[in-house]
Amino acid sequence: MAKQSYAVTIAGGGSTYTPGVVLTLLAKRDMFPINRITLYDNDAERQGTIAKACAIYIRENAPEVAFNYTTDPEEAFTGIDFVLAQIRVGKYAMRDKDEKIPLRYGVLGQETCGPGGIAYGLRSIGGVLEILDYMEKYSPDAWMLNYSNPAAIVAEATRRLRPDSKIINICDMPIALMDIMAQMCGLKDHNDLVVGYYGLNHFGWWTKIHDRAGNDLMPTIKAQMAKNGYAGEDSGLEFVDASWDQTFRKAKDVYALDPNTIPNTYLKYYLFPDYVVEHTDPNHTRTDEVREGREKRVFGTARQIIEKGTSEGFGLKPDTHAEYIVDLARALAENTRERFSLIVPNGGAVSNFDPTAMVEIPCIVGNDGYEKICQGEIPQFQKGLMEEQVSVEKLAVSAWVDHSYQDLWQALTLSKTVPSASVAKKILDDLIEANKEFWPELH
Repeated sequence: MAKQSYAVTIAGGGSTYTPGVVLTLLAKRDMFPINRITLYDNDAERQGTIAKACAIYIRENAPEVAFNYTTDPEEAFTGIDFVLAQIRVGKYAMRDKDEKIPLRYGVLGQETCGPGGIAYGLRSIGGVLEILDYMEKYSPDAWMLNYSNPAAIVAEATRRLRPDSKIINICDMPIALMDIMAQMCGLKDHNDLVVGYYGLNHFGWWTKIHDRAGNDLMPTIKAQMAKNGYAGEDSGLEFVDASWDQTFRKAKDVYALDPNTIPNTYLKYYLFPDYVVEHTDPNHTRTDEVREGREKRVFGTARQIIEKGTSEGFGLKPDTHAEYIVDLARALAENTRERFSLIVPNGGAVSNFDPTAMVEIPCIVGNDGYEKICQGEIPQFQKGLMEEQVSVEKLAVSAWVDHSYQDLWQALTLSKTVPSASVAKKILDDLIEANKEFWPELH
């Protein structure tokens, strides 16, 4: 029998995404009843600003929901049902280095792809494991829904180091792209689509897309992809940042490599790294865009709410980013048996690929966890790309586990974004210096 209501902890309470998650939890209370929301972060000042604004909103809109925020793990993780984890170890200061250090050597700098993504991954592993261990110590029956980046490396680390933990690794990027594809077809959002999809996180392809009546939508979407990628009049992307607009448009060229499938946008970084470097200002990267945009906007709004003592008049609304996570928690709690794209151990779901790889595929979710939907064999082109990339991810995790310089050098060398072992070594040595507060000491 379903529990009457649930207690949720948001790990990474100081994130700019936290208000959207809180508002989404409140908006979906009729489907996913909650009795308590707790924010947890190790940065009290940053979390405090977000939390005080959220407290005002909850007091005005859902006073029956208990709310608190803390830096104390025991308080944060005792008596809870779900942890929604969205941590950023090293915050934007380290993301800035992830993006700008590789660019010194003519290699793209990106949050989850290439050398920057590997650097971020080695910082994230310890942080996610720490939160998972707190949850299991204080609330052993709880589920952790982890969408901390880079999800591929974090998922491989939890597969190896916490194989029996109740953690599901997820990413909202496929959902965001499915929302765009739904709009291309005159539908509302991703919930109107039934898809076939396979890949690694930020590294995948749609093989079939139907509406709920069984109509094939691939011809309509393919025509749009060939013309404008994910951009265009029907995409709903009028207000995205310049870097994302470029990414959505470049999907046209990624699609051209295999017109039988629809690609994830992040494949741009692996298939056209020279283009990315050429179109990047090494002194003003995506981190700067986020600081000047979302960071400034969210914290500015939070401070105004605190100052005025009310959230009314600010136009706050639930976040599409958060809807997927809340729906997944509801599926686990209420046994809805819905389909979600999850990052899970392959185990034959992609039949001609490494069974130990963490693949991103559709799954059916209920209160006993997930069931994988097998995607069958994949073509040689995608298989070759995925084998290279999954080896990068496995070597990166091995480097963290074994404190191995050699494994990490091999990981960077193997990345499709890096031109040679000598360039990989130069970047690695700079990244080691930049991450000495966060990485294990390599030898």
